[in-house]
Amino acid sequence: MNASDFNNFVYQPPAAAFGARRILVKPNLGYPYGPPVTVSMPVLERVIAGLRQASPQAEILVVEGVCHALSADEIAQRLGLSRTGIRFLDADTLPLAIYANPLPEPARFCEFQAPALLREVDCRISVGACKWTLLNGRPLFSGCVKNLYGLLPRSVYRARGAHSRGQLHRPDVWSVLGDVQATLGPLFDGGVVDATSVLVSPDWRPHRGRTVALNRVFWGDSLTAVDDAAISATRQESNPSAPSPP
Repeated sequence: MNASDFNNFVYQPPAAAFGARRILVKPNLGYPYGPPVTVSMPVLERVIAGLRQASPQAEILVVEGVCHALSADEIAQRLGLSRTGIRFLDADTLPLAIYANPLPEPARFCEFQAPALLREVDCRISVGACKWTLLNGRPLFSGCVKNLYGLLPRSVYRARGAHSRGQLHRPDVWSVLGDVQATLGPLFDGGVVDATSVLVSPDWRPHRGRTVALNRVFWGDSLTAVDDAAISATRQESNPSAPSPP
């Protein structure tokens, strides 16, 4: 596990990136709002630069499924995603495959539908924003594991809202996160948490709240280890129960 301030951040890709022909990058770009709601473009650009250095000829696929009425392409354009040297794909439009949950007693889902592309690439990287929200008075951290929600199609996992994945919040997010981590997490070769700024929301809304500037980036081969490091570093500074400014 690695951590540095952004000024000194040079992304060191996992072993799977070296010599890879196709690399999938899943950044948190699910809303038409800039950091800390979504990943900052400078952090994402350094991740892509590190991958490009590891495999100069690789096809880099940036894949995201959004949580908004705007399309993935519109959101990517608003956020300033550069298309130079990459292909941007909307996860909600990709062919699906079934991924079995290996847990002996899943919290809810025995399997997930997610893009078949996950099995067709040589390397997968999750790049999460750093967010704390409160659900029923309980803090929820969103990093590179929670970021995987964006790969699950809204057509399958929607509930009441057409633009969200409400089924992934039942019976609660923490339980379903365990299913997602066990099923999709092992497919990923590396994770990054962009904690250059942290969003702290006083409720369930993942795009409103106060911003805490930390200027930190965490990365490594294990999604859970990266998230754990970011949690430890941001929990005290980013007290989710503190009130947001009016």
